[in-house]
Amino acid sequence: MLKILVLLIYFFAKGNANECIPRSFGLNRIVCVCNATYCDGLPNEEPNVPQDGSSFWYVSNRAGLRLKRTTVTFKTCQNSLLDVQLSLDPSKTYQRILGFGGAFTDSTGINIKKLSEGAQKQIIRTYYHPKTGSRYTIGRIPIGGTDFSTRPYTYDDVNGDVHLKNFSLQYEDYNYKIPFAKEALQLNSEVKFFSSSWSAPPWMKTNDRINGFGFLRREFYQTYANYLLRFLREYKKNGLNMWAITTGNEPFDTYIPFDTLNTMGWTPYTMAQWVGNNLGPTLAKFNNSTAILALDDQRFNLPWYMDGVYSDKKAQTYIIGTAVHWYGDPITSADVLDETHYNNPDKIILMTEACTGYLPLDTKVVLGSWDRGEQYMRSILEYLNHWAVGWVDWNLALDKQGGPNWINNFVDSPIIVNPETDEFFKQPMYYALKHFSRFIDRDSIRISITATDSSLQYTAVVTPSKEVVVILYNGADVSRSVSIRDPQKGCLHLELSPYSMNTLKYRQ
Repeated sequence: MLKILVLLIYFFAKGNANECIPRSFGLNRIVCVCNATYCDGLPNEEPNVPQDGSSFWYVSNRAGLRLKRTTVTFKTCQNSLLDVQLSLDPSKTYQRILGFGGAFTDSTGINIKKLSEGAQKQIIRTYYHPKTGSRYTIGRIPIGGTDFSTRPYTYDDVNGDVHLKNFSLQYEDYNYKIPFAKEALQLNSEVKFFSSSWSAPPWMKTNDRINGFGFLRREFYQTYANYLLRFLREYKKNGLNMWAITTGNEPFDTYIPFDTLNTMGWTPYTMAQWVGNNLGPTLAKFNNSTAILALDDQRFNLPWYMDGVYSDKKAQTYIIGTAVHWYGDPITSADVLDETHYNNPDKIILMTEACTGYLPLDTKVVLGSWDRGEQYMRSILEYLNHWAVGWVDWNLALDKQGGPNWINNFVDSPIIVNPETDEFFKQPMYYALKHFSRFIDRDSIRISITATDSSLQYTAVVTPSKEVVVILYNGADVSRSVSIRDPQKGCLHLELSPYSMNTLKYRQ
C-alpha cells in the first residue's frame, strides 16, 4: 500500500500540482491525503484571473472533485429555458469583507506537533499560504485554556493576586500557540489575530470556579482588564499583535446547568459597564490599538443583547462590533443578523466560531463527510448575505477522536491528523471554506446578486483589484443549468453538478 501511495504522489506531483490524492472512508466520504512532501493546492504560477471575456470556474463536489479549475467564456445573453438565471448588479453594494480563518487552540498545536516537521509546516501552509493554500487572513487565539486544552488553566491561578505578580504565559502558549501563529504570519503578512478569554482566573469570580454559574466580581473589574492587557503585551513581546479582543467566549454557557465548559457569565448591563469603565479605558490609556468585539456567543442573543450593550454610550464608543457563533443557528433565523446591522450600521458582525459534530448524539469525527462540508458552505453563504464581514472556523486540526479535550467535548475539524503514517486528511469542510477564503480578498465589497429560482445559494463580491467573485452551491441531487448575467460582460452558462460548490472569478 505504501509503494502505491508513493507512486501516486510521484505521478500527481509530476503531472498536476493541483490534484487531490483521495482516500475513501465510505459512500460520499472522500478526504485528500497530505504528508511532509506533498499536498494538493493551487499552483504558484496560476494567474489571478483569466483573460478578459472569460472566467475561471472552480468546482468541488460530492463525486470527488476538489477545486477543479476550468475556463468558461462570456456569451451574449439571451432568453433561455435554463433552470436558474442569476443577475449581478455591481452598483448595489453591501459590507466590506474582513476575511476567513481558524483558531490556534492548544489541541490544534498538540495535534500538529504529533507530525514530522515537514508535515507540520505543510498544515500551516495549506491554511495560510496566500497562493497555494487557503489564504486565511484571520487567526483566533484563546487567552489561557479552553475545553480544547488538556487541563483547565488561566495565566494567574494564585488566589488574591490583585497586582498580577504571578501572571505568566504557559507552556501551551510557547509550544502550541505562538510558534504556529507566527508561522502563519510569516506566510501571510495580512493575517489579523483576535483573542478570546473563556474565563477570568477563578478567584476573580463569584463561584471561584473555571466553569459553572459564575460571574466576574465587581471588585475585580479593573483587575481583569489589567489581566487582559498583560496578555496583549506578552503576546506582542513574542511577535504577535492582536487586532481585536472579544468580551469573552460564550457567556451564556454559564446559565446551562451542569455544563463543564470553561465559562464566565455577562449580562448586557454588566458587559457594558465593564467595557465602558474598565476594559475600553484601560486599552486606550496604554495606547493599545486592539479593538473590542462584544458577545462572542450564539445569534439567538441578537439583536436584544447588543441593543442592551450599545444603549450604554460609553461602551458603544469602544466596541467595533458583534462576534457571533453558529451553534444556535438551526433555531434562529438569519434575520437577526440583519436587525443587528440595521440597528447599528456602523458596527461589524463577525462569525467567530463554528464546528460540526458538536451535538451530544453526533459521531464526533466523520472522515470525508460531504454533508458536513455542505453545512459549512451553506453557513458561510448565509452569513455573508446577512452582513457578516467574515467567518472563522474553530480548531485548525484535531485527531481522529476529535480532541484532545479535557472535558471530552470532542468535535470534528476540516483537518484531521494521522500521526501513525505522518499524514493529515483535508475534509470537505476544508474545501468549503477555501472556496471563499482563497478568492475573496480582504476589503472586497459584497454586491447584489438575484436569481429567478431559490433552489441555489449564492453570493458575489468585487475585490479591491476589480475582480468579480461569484460563489454558488447546488445542493440538489441533479445537475442545474445556470446563467449568470453581468451587465458589462454578458452571460456565463454553467452546468452545476449535483451537490457542488462553485467559485467563479473574472475581471470586472
